[in-house]
Amino acid sequence: MKLVTFTHPEVAAPHVGTLAADGKEVLDLTAASGDDPAFSTMRALIEAGPEALARAHDLLDDAPRRALASVRLLAPVPRPAQMRDALCFEEHLKNAIARGVEVELANAEDPEAKRAELIAQGRAVIPEVWYRQPIYYKANRFAVTGPETDVTWPSYAEYLDYELEFGCWIGKQGRDIAAENAREHIFGYSIFNDFSARDAQFAEMAGRLGPAKGKDFDGANAMGPWLVTADEIEPYSLTMVARVNGEEWSRGSSGSMHWRFEQVIAHVSQSETLYPGEFIGSGTVGTGCGLELGRRLSRGDVIELEVDGLGVLRNRLVAAS
Repeated sequence: MKLVTFTHPEVAAPHVGTLAADGKEVLDLTAASGDDPAFSTMRALIEAGPEALARAHDLLDDAPRRALASVRLLAPVPRPAQMRDALCFEEHLKNAIARGVEVELANAEDPEAKRAELIAQGRAVIPEVWYRQPIYYKANRFAVTGPETDVTWPSYAEYLDYELEFGCWIGKQGRDIAAENAREHIFGYSIFNDFSARDAQFAEMAGRLGPAKGKDFDGANAMGPWLVTADEIEPYSLTMVARVNGEEWSRGSSGSMHWRFEQVIAHVSQSETLYPGEFIGSGTVGTGCGLELGRRLSRGDVIELEVDGLGVLRNRLVAAS
């Protein structure tokens, strides 16, 4: 199922629905369920478990149909229980490090001395720890925005970037989850654009902590347009594409993930309980951001991320009023 959270002029609060097979209508599961609290929000549906998802299938024949053009899609889970973003793609990390070295050398009075310094500090290569374990950070679950929504350029930044990602939703509580059992804990998948204020990110991470304001601003975590349940997706064979103002900038494949979601779940859940409604991002696919390409976004740009089977996530960057 392609599950959505949406608003409509005829409903008082956001409803949960599913995209019809023809892609032109939304079937209103909240309305069809009556007062069933499992369909009050997407988080409630995820937390209610397999029985609620089975009932969602049973409700399809009687669910009110609303034209997709008449609804406003929100992020599938407007406020996740928790958000983590991992760094799963080796090519992205390699490219980002190389680009960072280029920037430092360009700004150095003595480029060769600076190069030797970066090499000595281990900052010119992927850190060895990245190959030993998945690396991730906690993202801001209050900064989530949905598709077709404007994202305001943060006032403190001049270098804003997109990140071509997708991620999985936890559907089953667990602790100390073995990688071979982790797939059963995944409810589904969504596209994720982890907008990044690069100038703020570079400055703060030089202090050996972060990211913070490089990632944390209103609307920074764009997600959607829907949540596709795990039974419909093979997550490691997906083409991933980013377009800016209709021009393709990035293309990659989820098959190039060095760390897969199952391994990330196993790592995160060590002595820590994962709960339904938590989100784990894949990190950026190789060449999946402007930094890697030496290109910069501008105010007014429209960014589209497309992932096989997961739809198209579109957002526009607007200047602060």
